[in-house]
Amino acid sequence: MEKITIHFTLNGQETAVEADPNERLLDVLRDRLHLTGTKEGCAIGECGACTVIMDGKAVTSCLVLAGSAEGSHVTTIEGVGSSGELDPIQQAILDNHALQCGFCTPGFILSAKALLDEKKDATKDEIRRAISGNLCRCTGYEQLVDAIYEAAQSLRDIGKDSL
Repeated sequence: MEKITIHFTLNGQETAVEADPNERLLDVLRDRLHLTGTKEGCAIGECGACTVIMDGKAVTSCLVLAGSAEGSHVTTIEGVGSSGELDPIQQAILDNHALQCGFCTPGFILSAKALLDEKKDATKDEIRRAISGNLCRCTGYEQLVDAIYEAAQSLRDIGKDSL
């Protein structure tokens, strides 16, 4: 099959990559662009390990055809945080000991980030809904919810400081 060139913004950088039209975005990210923070857990969109943010929405990259990324903005876990600093969500997860093995953590962070980028005053119920597509075998979800809620509070405080 003939390859296509896909142009999109990846973690803030303009990117062009050749791919098979039927190739999954997950495979392009991991195999062609070597961004291995995006994990493959189930390959059917059930576990959330492959979650990325595409045009502001959390999506399971195992269900997205790479060609669908044409012209879009995609953020992977490698694009979260800046200048060597952790994102408030990452910091809160660490501070609250809300992870164990870490396999599912990138997906949780990106699902939470998509929510908090849109709604910094998210309630714990909204956080639970936002991460409901992410599965974890190691932790109870309450520490994750508490950590994301703490991050939301931190982001709100940062917003107040900039007024």
